[in-house]
Amino acid sequence: MDELEELLVLIIGYWYLRRRSSRRVARVIDDRSTSIGHAYTQQLLGGSNALCHELMHVSRDTYVLLCHHFKQKNWLQSSRNISVEEKLAMFLTIIGQNERFTMVKRRFGRSTQTIHACFREVLQGMIKFAVDFFKTTSFVDAPNMPERYRKLREIFPVCVSFYIHCNTRSILNRGLFGALDGIPIHAVVQDGQQDKYKRKGSDECSQNVLAICNFNMLFTFVWAGWEGGADDSQVLTEVAFNPTTGFPFPPPDKYYLCDTAYTDLGHTRRPGFLAPYRKTRYSLADFRRQPPSTKKEKFNYAHAQLRNVIGCATGVLKARFPILKQMAPYSFTMQRDIAIACFTIHNFIRKSRVEDQLFIEFDENLMFIGEEQHEESDESSDEEESDEDGIDETWRSPREIECMVNLRDQIADRLSFGP
Repeated sequence: MDELEELLVLIIGYWYLRRRSSRRVARVIDDRSTSIGHAYTQQLLGGSNALCHELMHVSRDTYVLLCHHFKQKNWLQSSRNISVEEKLAMFLTIIGQNERFTMVKRRFGRSTQTIHACFREVLQGMIKFAVDFFKTTSFVDAPNMPERYRKLREIFPVCVSFYIHCNTRSILNRGLFGALDGIPIHAVVQDGQQDKYKRKGSDECSQNVLAICNFNMLFTFVWAGWEGGADDSQVLTEVAFNPTTGFPFPPPDKYYLCDTAYTDLGHTRRPGFLAPYRKTRYSLADFRRQPPSTKKEKFNYAHAQLRNVIGCATGVLKARFPILKQMAPYSFTMQRDIAIACFTIHNFIRKSRVEDQLFIEFDENLMFIGEEQHEESDESSDEEESDEDGIDETWRSPREIECMVNLRDQIADRLSFGP
């Protein structure tokens, strides 16, 4: 090798080393942090709640508890170079900040391929977490119910007699258990399928998530993945009567609040779903402009206030996880699983009773008056109704129809005239 060849080798080697060095420096500068990867994760573990909330939209206590829970259940394992804590931090950053992999890799100093593999690994663990979390539904009242809902529930009767299965029973003062609704989650779908994913009156694609929420803002049932344009009654019918979903039908002394869309349930043969009066004002915004005056309006106002718990819980959920409002273009299966993971983490935070900024803001009435409920009670056409109460007599026995109609009328009388 002559001198010229040796000089060329040295120049090439120098250029290569300098290029690698400049890439490493740029990665740290772009992140505006002195630490990446494992060191950055240690900063989060030893840092403040504010630091964790800024990055992941969860408190440090929640992050630590979540890491411990996943390790204890063996849903996630550390690899040779990446700990469970770092994998969860990556995942929570992506769904909490709606960050793309290319941005997260700069923060954690990992390749896009590694970030993608960790995200999928944590998501699989989250589905196991969800199955474990939602496998049973307790119909015992939550002990930490916000005072606003506790007081409002007392409006509903301490004792109301009505027929169920040929027997007269009494609705206990705790008979009202929660609210049921369809929650739209933004979705990215292929061009040829977009029409069926668009909700009525919207040009935005979404998935329809059937959810039940109790009055402590805990989601007791979640079923994701339906097309956004699917009719609510169709979704409930398909989910409720599919034995693999584990849908929690309320026991005879319990019932859910729902909107009028859920009273047209084809072959349903069970009571337990209490809807508002049709052709009567229902929107909370309307009642803020003009208070309720008639018996039916007073019932609908109380019904809307109580059912608004699911709107408030959804508001907290979407404020924590903005990816639900602007989904990244993952496969639709991953989009569905991401939604389930977000609901599960929401429940974990609420159930763990850790100090959480978003729930504190809700409890102090600083935000979250509730997402607008897609109620159609005063817009329903005569063709959609079988009677003025919106109950289809073709699929319920007269006694079952009488059951929920009488319950609603007695509550309305109570609200109008007192106990």
